[in-house]
Amino acid sequence: MSMHRTVRVTKRFTFEMAHALRCHDGLCANIHGHSYVLDVTIAGTPAEAPGHPKDGMVIDFADLKRMVRPIVDRFDHALFLHERDKGAVKPDEPLFGRVILTPWQPTCENILLAIVEELAPQLPGDAKLVAARLQETATSWAEWEA
Repeated sequence: MSMHRTVRVTKRFTFEMAHALRCHDGLCANIHGHSYVLDVTIAGTPAEAPGHPKDGMVIDFADLKRMVRPIVDRFDHALFLHERDKGAVKPDEPLFGRVILTPWQPTCENILLAIVEELAPQLPGDAKLVAARLQETATSWAEWEA
């Protein structure tokens, strides 16, 4: 009898980002920032390829970093706003040099879903995105599971 060989591996990423929640009924309606922590969990069977550089790995952490880093780099030190607030942004002002406008409310939950939708199709082989967690504050986060 052989044991189940699926393994979950997780890599953590951090970035700083500001956002405002359009029409929110609390303080989050104002532009404010967070130190985000993103955990990405991949599941698969470790490669059985003696002599191959990826032997024993579900995914090389360096490869996972190469896939996630462009997303994180785009968000890092950006201001995330609903596209209906575009009029408040002055595109010629350096202060607004990194603005992301989106058709959906830029909540922690929706930002996490956008990350999942972008990342999932990029995974190689039998590696699958099975969970992701976006922590917005020390006590608040959103989680996604396949």
